[in-house]
Amino acid sequence: MEVQIEAWNEADNGPFSEDAMRRVMAERGFAVSHYVYPPGTIFSEHTHGEDKLEGVVSGRFRMTMGGHSVVLEPGDMLAVPGGVEHRAEVVGEAEVVSLDGVRMPPGRE
Repeated sequence: MEVQIEAWNEADNGPFSEDAMRRVMAERGFAVSHYVYPPGTIFSEHTHGEDKLEGVVSGRFRMTMGGHSVVLEPGDMLAVPGGVEHRAEVVGEAEVVSLDGVRMPPGRE
């Protein structure tokens, strides 16, 4: 499985901010939650029953799926399909502020 980061596109989405990223994720049908993870945070291998979209507002977050790792930085988003095993960890000494999008079922947007 190829892991592809979607970098913030200012031409399409305007200047980057947490509110702008939240808007983009919501427009794509995701319910969005805000999380802060301190340095040293590690999420071991796990899955979710629904499609997710992980967005980074600040800090650096390593995501690993299918044996491939990428480091998300501010403005980056990564799709995590439901049922796909993945892991995540904060990289470096800065906390990570993230937006976690969960795909809304049809009719619940």
